[in-house]
Amino acid sequence: MPENNSILEKLDGLESRYEEVATLITAPNVIGDQERYVKLTREYKDLGDIMDARRRYISCLNSIKEAKDILANETDPEMKEMAREELIENENLQPKLEEEIKIALVPKDPEDAKNVQMEIRAGTGGDEAALFAGDLFQMYKRFCDSKGWTLSITSVSEGAVGGFKEIDFAVSGDNVYGILKYESGVHRVQRVPVTESNGRMQTSAATVAVLPEADKFEVSINEGEIKWDTFRSSGAGGQNVNKVESGVRLRYMWKNPNTGETEEILIECTETRDQPKNKERALSRLRTFIYDKEHQKYVDDIANRRKTLVSSGDRSAKIRTYNFPQGRVTDHRIGYTTHDLQGFLGGNIQDMIDALTVAENAERMKESEL
Repeated sequence: MPENNSILEKLDGLESRYEEVATLITAPNVIGDQERYVKLTREYKDLGDIMDARRRYISCLNSIKEAKDILANETDPEMKEMAREELIENENLQPKLEEEIKIALVPKDPEDAKNVQMEIRAGTGGDEAALFAGDLFQMYKRFCDSKGWTLSITSVSEGAVGGFKEIDFAVSGDNVYGILKYESGVHRVQRVPVTESNGRMQTSAATVAVLPEADKFEVSINEGEIKWDTFRSSGAGGQNVNKVESGVRLRYMWKNPNTGETEEILIECTETRDQPKNKERALSRLRTFIYDKEHQKYVDDIANRRKTLVSSGDRSAKIRTYNFPQGRVTDHRIGYTTHDLQGFLGGNIQDMIDALTVAENAERMKESEL
């Protein structure tokens, strides 16, 4: 079984690395180096998943060999029948395990395990675009709830008739960026707006950006150069927010290493009534914004190497259409369509994400020649 042997050879080479990383993450000098420790613990988890698949794969191959031995040498018909069933079961399992291992061996995006900052902006379409931005936010909120993730709104600008001109929020949980990264881009909606008295269908759009949240050690910020303002937040929460200056605004002059130009970054946070918490969240958004800008060149380089841009990071690309008259949602990157539009907007987006993940993995496997 040459292919099996080649898969096992690849896995055998990783076993010693797994043991090495297991030792390293207990060493005091590694624990003291936060950046190295975080990277090694992620590698340990990924390698642990591969080692688990390796154990199941070896067990499957051994079961196939044992069943064949019984069928060749055993005379008891009952034993032979059990062996035949065992053989069929494991021969069906073998290619599934090989596919799982191949995907696990594809180098992972180091950003996948991170939390995210998300931004939804109403695009063309006026009030209807703001209503659609609101629908998208509710869709992601329900999806995050179903995953057990924590979603916290950072800042909001409401639309005149509902929805949002723009809304920024953070999502934290397990492997958040790896799952939500496919949502970056322009989302289009085709429907008769509630604001349209003549019943004409209109096409509107909203832009979604999903940014991996930067760890503190990944971005260098001179906090002494940040200019802070406070103001009275006008958000929800009763009269207290109007009496207390809980909203914070930061200004920071930052030099873009890719262009050499200096730009002013302005960030507001009105999420909580607690000013120190708002400051902390504004700082987190600043780190993420800078990290995103600095890594855009790296993201573009990956996108340019790929023939199909499943998760290219190009936020101006139209990625999806939500067509109300036909009750369908179509993702243009992979041609995937679901006819359960209401369920999709209700947060049932996992099947779409799974299809995008499969397409992405197939592409990465081609690159890795697995």
